[in-house]
Amino acid sequence: MGAADEPTINEKGDPESGKQLVAACAACHGADGNSLAGIWPSLAGQNYKYLLKQLRLVKSGEREIVEMVGQLDNLNDQDLKNISAFYSKQNNRIGQVEKDKLELGRKLYYSGNLEKGVPACTACHSPRGLGNAPAAYPLLSGQQPDYVAKALKDYRSGERSNEDPSKIMMAIAYKLDDKEIEALSSFVHGLH
Repeated sequence: MGAADEPTINEKGDPESGKQLVAACAACHGADGNSLAGIWPSLAGQNYKYLLKQLRLVKSGEREIVEMVGQLDNLNDQDLKNISAFYSKQNNRIGQVEKDKLELGRKLYYSGNLEKGVPACTACHSPRGLGNAPAAYPLLSGQQPDYVAKALKDYRSGERSNEDPSKIMMAIAYKLDDKEIEALSSFVHGLH
């Protein structure tokens, strides 16, 4: 995906048109984008630029998600913009942090781990987990913990790398152990 393919902040999508296109998405991502299954990401409230970038990567095959194969084949770029606009306008639901993961998750999210060279998540994803829309850093607040854990483990192993040209998430996730990943994943699920 070249620079010309990167979404710009000024691209527009129509949420109402997007609503007409998401019926098939509801089985995994929920009718309003709030996934009911922990393995599927919630899309509700996710920032437009991030969603559009991910949809384009999936459609082009640059981001491989087995369950998404063929799902976007009949959609054009305007459709992807409309779907992104629809989901970005929905309200995301916040979950609850598992009590045994709260302390470590909070520490890592807000302070990182200096000994391991792990920066605080707030640097890119904001103190409330809202992400950074202009930079296309995703909203994490309320995200499904199983999905976040899988994403971090995929970054750590290098299986997920194509959407992050600077490899920031790969470098960070590489330094996290499974316990830290589970704690962070639970923490962001309840972050608001």
